[in-house]
Formats: sequence, C-alpha cells, structure tokens
Amino acid sequence: MSLIAEKTRAYLALTRLDRPVGVFLLLWPTYWALWVAGAGQPDPFIFLIFTLGVIAMRSAGCAINDFADRHVDGHVTRTKGRPLATGRISPREALGVFGALVGVSFLLVLQLNATTIALSVVAVILATTYPFGKRFHDLPQVHLGLAFGWAIPMAFAAHLGHVPMVAWLLLLANIGWTLAYDTLYAMADRPDDLEIGVKSSAILFGRFDLLAVSLAYLWTLGWLAIVGWSSGLSAAYFVGLAVAAASSVWIVRTARSRQLGDCVLAFRRNNVFGAIVMLALLVGFL
Repeated sequence: MSLIAEKTRAYLALTRLDRPVGVFLLLWPTYWALWVAGAGQPDPFIFLIFTLGVIAMRSAGCAINDFADRHVDGHVTRTKGRPLATGRISPREALGVFGALVGVSFLLVLQLNATTIALSVVAVILATTYPFGKRFHDLPQVHLGLAFGWAIPMAFAAHLGHVPMVAWLLLLANIGWTLAYDTLYAMADRPDDLEIGVKSSAILFGRFDLLAVSLAYLWTLGWLAIVGWSSGLSAAYFVGLAVAAASSVWIVRTARSRQLGDCVLAFRRNNVFGAIVMLALLVGFL
C-alpha cells in the first residue's frame, strides 16, 4: 500500500468516515428538528447546510475524541486499532483535522441567521469538552446527548429566528436516546474502562444497565409523543412511534449477553430507531 493510501485510510478512521453509522445518529435528530421546525416542509438550503455541517462536526468530534483518548485507546479492546493509538496519526495532525473541520462548519453556519451562528458557538464548546467528560463525571453519555443534539435548537433558529419550547422538548428526547444507545456502546468497553479508571453510564448503572437503557428509550418516546401532540401531527405519527418502541425492545434484547459484539450491534441498530421516527414524522405531517 502506498504512503498516500495508508494516510488516507488513517484519516478516514480518525474521522470515522469509514463508519457512517455515527453520522446517521446525528443526522436523524437533526432531520427530526428540521421537519418539525419547517412544519413538514424544511427549507432545502437549510437542509443542505445542516446535512453538511453535521457530517463535518461529527468528524471533528471524532478527531478531538481520539486526541483526548490517545493514551487510553490502546488499552481498550474495541479502540486499540485507532490511528492515534497505533501512531499512524500524530496528536498534532488530529488537532489540525479538528480545527479544519470546525472551520468548515463555521463557514457553513455563516450562511444562516445571527441566532443560529450564536448557537453554533455552544455546539463547538460541547463537541470539544465531551471527550474529557469521562474523566470527571459518571454520565458522559448525557454530555454527548447535548453535543449530538445541539443541532436541534439550531435548526429551529435557522427556520424561525428563535428557539421555541418544542425544540427543547425534542432535545430532551434526543438526550434520552443518546443515553440509551451510548450506554449500550459503553457496555462493550466496561471491563477495560473499569481497569483504566474512566467513567461511563454503563459503569454507573452496573447490573441494572439494560433496565436503565429501557427507561431511557421510554423517556425518549414520551417526549417524542409530546412533540407530536404539540405540533398537531396526525395519528399516523403515533403509530410510527409504536413501531419505534417495538424496535427499542429488539435493540435492548440484542445486548442481553452483554458481550462486546452484541453490544456494538445493539448500538448500530439504533440507526433503525432513528429512521423509524423520521418516517413517523414524514407521515405525521401528510
């Protein structure tokens, strides 16, 4: 393999562009917000800006996450092959990628109104601080939920010029969903994390992990139902939420063994949950 090809693969791994499931886990709640804010007809230009911005910021978040965990990832089974852990990417390169992608995201958001631009500053702060949260508190997954969901108030601001209450309700739903799927992900790393000494919701919940995940899905679905009711969506939306609820049961059952492979698979299956909610919104606005 040529040096250029090897470096390209390393950068793709750093930004996780070789594993797009994480992009969709950010895009789904962003699209939920765009559809609700646009009353079922989001502005195409705003839709494009947010799609590109989410991809750029997710990649930036992955780069700063690997920089923060560069001394940890090599000791974790799931992450020991990451490019900073193996030396394929230097810490300075990772910071450079992070800065460049944040710059691209800022250029994108400059196409929108002043309220959205102001909110984007909070988005950068959340994305930058999340990777360090696991050193200081037991629920970095909630921190991640805020970081992953901050596009929600931004989407409303872009459409309306302000952030209504329904945006914050949708953000609460996304925090619950992120807590659910990232706890499943953290369960895969729990043995290594306990040995290293970093914190996670999987460690906090212990043997009640799947119960906590189930309650997080219930929280998510409850707030999504309130969002649908307050937005005047049709009964079809609530039927879609029932299907999403069934998918959450399927996801939780996937992780019953608590083995690494099953926990990662359960995490990935959340893409189905997000897509079902999106479909529910589409039919709910018809």
